[in-house]
Amino acid sequence: MFDELTTKLAGVFRKLTGRGKLSEQEVRDGIREIRRVLLEADVNLAVARDLCKRVEERAIGTELLQSVAPGQQVVKIVFDELVKVLGGGTPGGMQFPSNRSATVLMAGLQGSGKTTSAAKLARFWKERG
Repeated sequence: MFDELTTKLAGVFRKLTGRGKLSEQEVRDGIREIRRVLLEADVNLAVARDLCKRVEERAIGTELLQSVAPGQQVVKIVFDELVKVLGGGTPGGMQFPSNRSATVLMAGLQGSGKTTSAAKLARFWKERG
């Protein structure tokens, strides 16, 4: 599932970064394509809409950096917004309820490192109280 999502998003980003200059309509078309790809990957409709709205506001509502190609700036904006949607940049930033235990879901293919990752996260969170 993630491989297909990665491949499709890479295709959208390739179209955006392949141009020297982007018009507002090209940015909007790219964001529409990102929304479609997210919905095909079973991302919640409200999450996909909110993400795309924030990306559009940042990509169209700001001047793109002079030193970076506009397409690459759009890719960076999408990346930043995805990090926000997924809970920030560090696992230590998670908020756990203080009055009860918390449940963390780990999903992945057999042999992909779920148990090892769970143990490392447990140790990390234990060290931080």
